[in-house]
Amino acid sequence: MKSHLIDMFLFNREANSKMVSSFVDISGNGEILKHLSHLANCQYKWLGRIRTFPEAESVSWWEPVYEADELLQHISQSTQFWLDYLNGLNEEDLENRINFARGASGSAEVSIKDIALQLIFHSFHHRAQIQMMIREKGIPPEGIDYIRSRMIKKGES
Repeated sequence: MKSHLIDMFLFNREANSKMVSSFVDISGNGEILKHLSHLANCQYKWLGRIRTFPEAESVSWWEPVYEADELLQHISQSTQFWLDYLNGLNEEDLENRINFARGASGSAEVSIKDIALQLIFHSFHHRAQIQMMIREKGIPPEGIDYIRSRMIKKGES
């Protein structure tokens, strides 16, 4: 499971980076910036909860909204933090459960594996929303399907 999670975070970084590159020249891209910033913020916040960074609770799920020229750095950095974290774990550590505050609604507990899976699936969800936003502007979106990242075309090595 650990190697699969690492592979998926690598895929997410590549796909999210392609998304940034594909919309930079689109006018009125504020909502796209907001969704991609949200993905980086979620990675920062969840890792902060695991490591109990006090500043993590002050990070909003939706803010800050990064400017296009800094977004790629935050996508790369927040993913690298997760890759470094996962690489430092044993397979069994993924089942460790962490407790975290949920604001006024108390606290909750979840496994590290489930947090990592949530971040991966959540990225797919928001990339689909962004693809729709790009299509609505009359621009064909970037091909970022997972299977495309795994295909070897005949005649290639």
